[in-house]
Amino acid sequence: MNGESRDKEFLGKGLAFPLRVNARGEIALVSGAHNLDEAIRVILSTKPGERVMRPEPSDQELLIRVRACGVCRTDLHVVDGDLTQPRLPLIPGHQIVGVVQQSGAAVTGFSVGDRIGVPWLGGSCGSCEFCSRGEENLCDDAVYTGYQINGGFAEYCVADHRFCFPIPAAYPDLQAAPLLCAGLIGFRSLNMTGAAERLGFYGFGAAAHILVQLARYQQRRVYAFTRDGDSRAQSFARKLGAVWAGGAAELPPEPLDAAIIFAPVGALVPAALHAVRKGGVVVCAGIHMSDIPSFPYALLWGERSIRSVANLTRSDGEAFMALAPRVPVQTEVTAYSLEQANEALDDLRCGRFEGAAVIVVEPDADAIGM
Repeated sequence: MNGESRDKEFLGKGLAFPLRVNARGEIALVSGAHNLDEAIRVILSTKPGERVMRPEPSDQELLIRVRACGVCRTDLHVVDGDLTQPRLPLIPGHQIVGVVQQSGAAVTGFSVGDRIGVPWLGGSCGSCEFCSRGEENLCDDAVYTGYQINGGFAEYCVADHRFCFPIPAAYPDLQAAPLLCAGLIGFRSLNMTGAAERLGFYGFGAAAHILVQLARYQQRRVYAFTRDGDSRAQSFARKLGAVWAGGAAELPPEPLDAAIIFAPVGALVPAALHAVRKGGVVVCAGIHMSDIPSFPYALLWGERSIRSVANLTRSDGEAFMALAPRVPVQTEVTAYSLEQANEALDDLRCGRFEGAAVIVVEPDADAIGM
């Protein structure tokens, strides 16, 4: 947004606060706005530490006390304005681990006290051609956690129980949170590579560090591509089982059967096409990517293909949550407090940590000392 700050009133479920939107696009309560009873601490857009009214669940919803919430590159795309249809004001965060505090009248399958996971896909229409085929990830009326639905950078959230998952008992909250997007999107991306044995991962962050473990479990070979000169990330990839790691501009020692691009950099598409064999596939796993530069048709020729990944389905979540403990997938996380959410986002942007970042809202006693 440009120009001077200006007051607006946004009406959301359970709250109606005057808000100030400044020239940087940050949203904050206007000075003098009244907090309501049962206020909760949240990260409201990019402004930490504000308080809003605790949400109330509808018939199909659960009220969840948040314990932890993963930090995802999609959160950056939301707060940076790359994704252009947010509900404002917005509480970000879509890799939520928490405990059910209250159930709506129509909820089945979950009870008060259950530990639960809330992913990116928060709801769909249930009746369109895509939903009817089990492809609710493509529904035109789908809504998303931390984008059109308030997310988990808060002490409480509500979520449609039909789009939530039980958390495997083997995972403490901190380690479970990255499974809910980095793991799920990585799992869907891997499935799009078919039986590929030689896999290239472009960008080695939260999703790739989970997926390399799954690929090894399936006896595939992973070649990791990082920012040029990022020896720390390359060492991390090799530690987790990559057979080779190098810069994104390099060619692997042998042609790839498939490549998955996690980094939101369009220039990696022709680079990945150059690295895959004839008949290979390049999978673009992100929700946003910079423009793809033009490239010669010869890179695509030979029945190479490019495809994207859009969100996730509930069947993806059920399959991955059952598989992860069998591998077992082990997530490496850097923990931040709720008040440090902006720091976590900046560290993600600059690649200052390995693996995943997680906002700890309510510490899990079982995870202390891990």
